Amino acid sequence: QVQLVESGGGLVQAGGSLRLSCAASRTIFSINTMGWYRQAPGKQRELVAAITSGGRTNYADSVKGRFTISRDNAKNTVYLQMNSVKPEDTAIYYCNARRPELPLSDVAFGVWGQGTQVTVSS
Repeated sequence: QVQLVESGGGLVQAGGSLRLSCAASRTIFSINTMGWYRQAPGKQRELVAAITSGGRTNYADSVKGRFTISRDNAKNTVYLQMNSVKPEDTAIYYCNARRPELPLSDVAFGVWGQGTQVTVSS
């Protein structure tokens, strides 16, 4: 069964850093684009960053220059390094795996993790 397990969320002060991890089964990790999405209260789920199996990355404009997505193929794990965080980064962050031909903007696709809460205090 496909499984994505996120970790690393928590409370951080504005300007600080946090690293999220998502461990996936080997099969799903090796063939899919891995992504991080977030959903704040009262808002729709949105793409934060994604990385293809070949290492090509895609970022939301709001996090460019602050967040970095990476993947460790030996560990079947994708990371989201969050630097210079802001209160508006507060959300539940979800890991997602999807076929590379599927649009990143459509949250109806792919397999999802259970989510991890990130709270940024001002």
